[in-house]
Formats: sequence, structure tokens, C-alpha cells
Amino acid sequence: MFQLRLLGPVELVVRERTVEIGPPQRRAVLAALAVDMGRPVAADVLIQRVWGVNPPDGARRALHAHIARLRRLCEQTAKDGGDVQLCLVRRSGGYLLEAPADQVDVLRFRRLADRARETGQKDDERAALLREALCLWRGAPLADLGGQWADRVREAWRRQYVDATVAWAAVESRVGDPVAVIGPLTDLLDEFPLVERLAEALMRALHAAGRDAEALDCFATVRRRLAEELGADPGLGLREAHRTILRGNLPAPDRRPALRETSEPVPATPFPAPASPAAALWPGAVPAQLPMGVRGFTGRGDELAQLDRILVSAALQPSAVVISALSGTAGVGKTALAVHWARHAQESFPDGQLYVNLRGFGSGGSVLSPAEAVRGFLDAFGVPPARIPAGLEAQTGLYRSLLAGRRVLVVLDNARDVEQVRPLLPGAPGCLALVTSRRLLTGLAVAEGAHLLTVGLLSHGEARVLLTGRLGAGRVSAERAAVGEIVGRCAGLPLALAIVGARGAGRPRLPLAALAEELRRADNRLNALDGGEATSQVRAVFSWSYDALSPAAARLFRLLGLHPGPDAALPAVAALGGLPVTTAVALLAELVDGHLLTEHAPGRYGFHDLLRVYAAELVAARDSDLDRRSATHRLLDHYLHTAHTADVLLTPQPHPVPLPPARQGAAPEALADHEQAQAWFTAEHAVLVAAVAQACADGFDSHSWQLAAALTTFLDRHGYWRALAALQTTALEAARRQGDRAGQAGAHRGLGLAQDRLQRGGDARGHYLLALELFAALGSDAGQARTHQHLARMSAARGRHQQALDHAGHSLKHYRAAADRAGQSAALNHIGWLRAQLGDHHQALAHCRQALDLARETGDLNGQAHTWDSLGYIHHRLGRHPQAVDCYRQALDLFHRTGDRQSEAAGLLCLAEIHRVTARPDAAHTAWIRALTITDELGLPDADPLRVELLSRLGHGAGSGPRRPGVRSR
Repeated sequence: MFQLRLLGPVELVVRERTVEIGPPQRRAVLAALAVDMGRPVAADVLIQRVWGVNPPDGARRALHAHIARLRRLCEQTAKDGGDVQLCLVRRSGGYLLEAPADQVDVLRFRRLADRARETGQKDDERAALLREALCLWRGAPLADLGGQWADRVREAWRRQYVDATVAWAAVESRVGDPVAVIGPLTDLLDEFPLVERLAEALMRALHAAGRDAEALDCFATVRRRLAEELGADPGLGLREAHRTILRGNLPAPDRRPALRETSEPVPATPFPAPASPAAALWPGAVPAQLPMGVRGFTGRGDELAQLDRILVSAALQPSAVVISALSGTAGVGKTALAVHWARHAQESFPDGQLYVNLRGFGSGGSVLSPAEAVRGFLDAFGVPPARIPAGLEAQTGLYRSLLAGRRVLVVLDNARDVEQVRPLLPGAPGCLALVTSRRLLTGLAVAEGAHLLTVGLLSHGEARVLLTGRLGAGRVSAERAAVGEIVGRCAGLPLALAIVGARGAGRPRLPLAALAEELRRADNRLNALDGGEATSQVRAVFSWSYDALSPAAARLFRLLGLHPGPDAALPAVAALGGLPVTTAVALLAELVDGHLLTEHAPGRYGFHDLLRVYAAELVAARDSDLDRRSATHRLLDHYLHTAHTADVLLTPQPHPVPLPPARQGAAPEALADHEQAQAWFTAEHAVLVAAVAQACADGFDSHSWQLAAALTTFLDRHGYWRALAALQTTALEAARRQGDRAGQAGAHRGLGLAQDRLQRGGDARGHYLLALELFAALGSDAGQARTHQHLARMSAARGRHQQALDHAGHSLKHYRAAADRAGQSAALNHIGWLRAQLGDHHQALAHCRQALDLARETGDLNGQAHTWDSLGYIHHRLGRHPQAVDCYRQALDLFHRTGDRQSEAAGLLCLAEIHRVTARPDAAHTAWIRALTITDELGLPDADPLRVELLSRLGHGAGSGPRRPGVRSR
């Protein structure tokens, strides 16, 4: 027998004798063929793998020479080996190397690892399979080959080796002695010092062996490395292992006798550390974002078969993510094809399916930015906002780290260009990206090796099948000539055919010849389409569905062309039309039935972008300027007044700035509580962001900056700081054009907040100071008070306590002038806290007692909680431990009642410190654990000061003293 070995130097072994392959380039050609064993590899692909992206002029001739030598080597090997099955043949798609999978070490490794993952395997069988798989490794894969391709293959196979080692360690610990895995895991972690899964496995093995101190040292070392080299915090799995070891309740392994003899080899760690460390993963939700498939999907057999072949290549490809890009004209069914295939293939991607409409060719100009799309993917994986970095590059890195080692399908629909797509592509093998666009994304093929598929018009036969599904076989058969003409007039465009089918189905007694006659007479075109495309009758087809509408439904369809998109909820549609909701429901059902609108989620409606163009054309041509402006005004009033209500529920304000009355028919939504406000903002924030831009463009400047102001709190709390900055920039433009200084002041304050969150302190301070200047000119004490409060918080966070104290004093003065007693309470507490930081504890105590009296007077429970917390800190510093404990307990009770979890955790940290210094270590440990559990639930990053202190306390039992992450900000 023979073996082709790639998990080490490239070797061919026949009957235990190593056969000379030849020079390095020939070994590289053999390896480049072997990684795609059983599949043809194109000559151009082989050249790129061996010589790189800029091969020398003679590369093709050299390749043919190496192929000829390798073919003779295979023939000689078969002759010498007798029953050896190794051959190299030429196929239409390139060169194909054939051999039994078990005779190629990397293929055998994968087969053994896959068998170990199968359900139903017993632990002892699973351990034996993984041991056998790991012992196939002889060193660094392709150790004697250089070049970018070999480096990528090595990197991918290294990840597979780490995965198998972690799996082996887990099962070996369960069925045998965990001590056996400690050595190999320690060696491997030395070579991969930032791979958290290895550290977690080693910690669990050390704990199982009764070596908890070493396990905690391992965590501390890895945490320090992550912070120093990546600026990252340990992931949830590693933190959970650390926390449970501290609690002493990590499950011990099943101490059954070891199944292997001591002489059996233990898997080694045969290769050096990778060039780039693995990133921490967030093991959150498994996303399932695929939309519903198209009812009665028809045809596309060739395209589906090509996608199936690409799926197979994704499973076998060891070195890169596989990308398929579907391109074709508008309305040709690219999305329908992508979603249909994705739903068919979703079982191959058990770790999740992501979907986003990039809106690259929407008519409203609301193209989805890569930053928004990446943020949506991070949300889908359940990453808390507090753990999402600010910049696009950092967010993309986190997104790709989440996908590393997982099988995830990513559908990027309606892309505008390559640059919109690139940041959204997975970075690791095992995933597949499916992109749709009206443009041929050649750049993806050149740089990322994407498979390009053009989605053409339906064939005559496929179009007939589509119509048959909608009109019935008998009707289609009875009027073959009319059906033929309809297919021809619709140019094989699925969208047009679907609308014709809907029209015909809705009028079962109408002869199909009459439909064909209407098409024949139509001579207008949908000008929004690119010239020269075979879709010239689309507007005529749209007009049939439109002309069949009732007058009220037709009016609503036209007005929907004014909506900013990307979709609209039922109450907003009713406001746009100035209709009762019950009337809007009936009219929307009529539009959906006519295929002029889709209800993609309950109560949310959207257009195909061609239909949006058609609606916009109609409303511009058939409705007066007054009607269009009135409808837009109603819609913006609906969004503005509802957003204002929601914002007040999220941020209680004693004197909210009143809005002008909403126009009749705007019907703002009645939101009852914080939860409803949060849900409304979550559902509508993309629409609201688009509405701010549209209001500015259409001359509704007041709506633009007022809506931006109402969105600020939500966008800030959820980490949409780039969107907040863009929004407030638009608001500032609108307010300046209108000459509204109040709008300019609010926009500068919002821009200051966004820039502060984005760590642009200089820009933030500049905007805050401009806001102060404008608020002062306006005589707005409330605006000045709030801006000084932001400046105080920013200064305190940078350790400038005296500067912060000055701002807090100004804040108090302006809150008093505004007669805002709740604001005064917050400012007094802030001053007390800052004085305590400066060592003036008696003055701090006096200010905080005043703050508590005001908070009680106004019934402000959260204000009372923060003040009790400050009082506890001050009493602790004065050595009055019983009073401090009582204050903290009062604060904790109120924080819990008001749902302020982060402040509750901070209070627990301070309470634990008092227990520690008063020799109550068990009570201190309990409080630390409770606080850490809360921060886990909140998803705070380990770089957060509160978690830094908690982890320090639990890891070493001592720290730098109790801290508070901040004070209340109104």
C-alpha cells in the first residue's frame, strides 16, 4: 500500500519506502492537486497556488513538465505497489488526482474527526478516533513548501488540529485520567497562546486533576496576553470556566479507568504557532435570518445545480471561504433563487444563516452601509452592545472571529458593488457567502476567487411553468398561443410574469388572449431600468395590477412611493394615507394580493425596488404638490411625535420641549412604558434614520433635527455611535439652513456625545462647547445644565476631578434656574461624589444629603439609589463601616427595583470591599460573585473598570480599592 502525506513534509510512501518526488515546485504541484483530491483543478488555479498571483512567464510550461513527471511517478508507483490506486489524469475542468481517501493523511484525519463528532458514538470510541487522527500529524503541514497558498492551507489545517485536540482533551478527561491531557494542552497553548478554547480546556483539565491554583494562573496569563496583544477581553467560555472554578462547582470528570495503555502515544503538538492568533469567540445565539421562500418557485435547475456544486467545494475547500455571486437584471429573480437555494442548503450550515438586504439599488438612496450590515450580524449572534467595538474595522474583525471555526451561510442580497460586500465576507473556510447584485462583481472573482453565476431570463418553458402554477394547467393549455405571446411580451422576467399571473388569477373568466392584447397595445417603458435590457414591458405589466386596484388602494400605493424605506409598519402606512388603521389593513391586503407589495413580516410592508420606482413615478405624475407634501408631513409627524413619546419614556424629562401639534391623520402611536418604547425604536430605527435624511432633503428641516434629537438616547444606548454622528450632522445642516439655534445647539450636543463615545475627545469637547455657547445665547438653562453634566462626566472619566467639579457646579446652577429639582438632585450627588474623590468627605456628605432630600421630594427612586450609593462610599472612607453597609443596602434595593443593573453591580463591589476590610471574606466573595454575574448578564467588556476590579478581586483577593464606574447622567 501507499501513503500520500501532507501533514508534515510532502511525502509519498510506497510499502514503507519513501519515494523521491522531485524539487520543491513539483512537490507543491502534487500538494495543490492533493488538497482537491478527486476533483479537477484548473491549470490557472494550480499556477496561482504554486507560483502566486504574479507567476513568471514560463510558469505554464513548467507546470506541464511537472504534471508529466508526476503522471509517470504515479504510474511507477502503481507498478511497484501492485494494488496501489494513484493516478493523475486530464479532465475538461483541469487535472485530477485520484487515490483512496484513507491513503491521504489529511483526508483520513478529517474522516476520523468527523466520525468522532457523529451522534451515538460512545466516549471511549470517540477518544480512540481522535487519538488516531491526531497521531497522523508529523509536523507543520506542507512543511517544505513556501508561498501564500501553502501558508493559507497551513493556517486552516492548524485550526482543525486545535479543534480536534480540544475535543480529544474533553472526551479523554471524561473517560480516563485528565492528567494525560494536561501536557499536550500545555504544549499546544505555548504555541497558540491566544486561542481561548485551548486555555479553557487546560483550565478544566487542571481543575479535574485538583490543580485549581494552576488553572487560575492559566486564566490570568491568557487574560493578560489578550489585553496586551489584541486589546481584547476573555470570551464568555473562558470567563465561565474561571468563575465556576472560583465557585468550586465545576463538574468533575467521570473517573473511569483509562482505556489506553500507558505505552500508547499521546498526541503531540507538531507545528509552530500560527502567524496570526485566533480571536475570542462570542458563543451567542445561532442566527436564522433567511426570509421566507417564494411560493411556487419555478425552474433554475442549472443554477441550482451549480450552487450545489459550489456547496460541495465549500465543504472540501481547506484554504479559503467560498463565495458565489449571482448577477442579473432587475426583477430576474436573483433574490428568489438565492433564498430558495439557501433554505434548501441550510442544514449544511448548522452554526447559522445570516441574511441582509444591502439595498444597493433601492430608489430611496438608503443604501445599507457595511457598518450597518456588520452591526446587524453582530446583533444576530447575540453580542451585547457594550461588547461591540466602535470602528468598522474592529467590528469586522469581531464578526469574522465569530465565524472562525463555524459553518455559517451568509447571504448578501442586492449588493451595489464589491466595496460594499468585502467587509461582510467571512474570513475562514467552512463558511459560504452568497451574493446577489445587478452588477457582475468581477472584482470578487479576481481577488477573492468568487464563483460568478449570471441569472438570466426564464426560458420559454420555465416561464410557461411559472404561469401554469398561477393560472392552472387547463387554462394555459387551452390558450397556448396567448400564453406564448404573454411570455414573449414579459421577456421571461419572473417579476413581470408573477404580476401577469396574479392579474389573470384574479379574473378567472378573462381570456388570456385579452391579457396578451393589452400587452400588445402597451408601448410605454419603465425608464428607471437600464437602457437596452429586455424588460421594456415591465411598466405596462405593473400598470395592469395598478389599474385593477380600487381608487383608495391605488392612492395608497402611489403615496407609498414617498416613504423613505426600507419598509413601513401598518400605523405609519395609515398615517401616510391619513387613514384609520382598519381601512389601511384592507387596502394593504389588496396591494399584497396584487403583488404590488409584500408583507415580509407581520404588520411590516415593503416594495420590490422596481415597484418603488413605479410608485414614485405615479405619485409625482398624478398627485398634486399639495397632496404629496401633506402626506409627507403626516408621515413625518407620525414618526416625530411617536419618537418623542418613546424618548421621554426612555429618559424621563420633567419639562420636555413641546412639539407643534401633529397634523390630522398622523395618528402617533400611544406607547405606555419603557418596554414598548424600546421595542418601537428597535423596529423603526432604520426607517427613522432614513426619515431624518429625507426630511432634510425635502425641506422639512424642523422635523429633521427634532427627530434626530429624539433618536439620540436610543442610538447611544445601543452603540450606534457612527449612525448617531451621521444623523446629528444631517440635523445640524437642517437646523443651520432653517436658522434655528435651538436645533443647532441640540445637534452639537448630540455630536459631542457621539464623538465622545467614539473616543474622539477633542471633537467631542468642541461640540459640547459650541452647544453651551448656543444654549447660553438662547437662555436655555436646561440645555446648559445637561451639557455641563456631559462635560463633567467626560472630565471625571479622564481623572480630571477638579475640572469635572467645575462643570458639575455649573450644571447645578442651571438646573436651579430651570426649576428642575430632579436635575438639582443629580447635580448635587455628582458634586458630592467628586468632592469625595478629592478627599473632602465632610463637604461630600453634606451635598449628598441635600441630594437625597430632593430625590425623595420628587419621588425619584433611581436618584435616591445613586445618592445612597454615594453616601455609602463616603461613610466607608470615613471609617463608619456599619453606616456604609446600611447605605449600600438601601442603594442596592432601589437599584434592583428600578432595574439599574450596572449600578447594582457597582454597589455590590463596594459592599464587598467593606466585608473584606471587616474580616468577612465569605460575605465579600458572595457579593463579588453576585456583581460579576450581573456584569455577565449585561455583557460588559472586561476592559470596563467595574469588571477589571471584580476580576482582580476574584483572581487575587486584593485590589486597588472600591470603584464606581460613574454617576447618574440624565
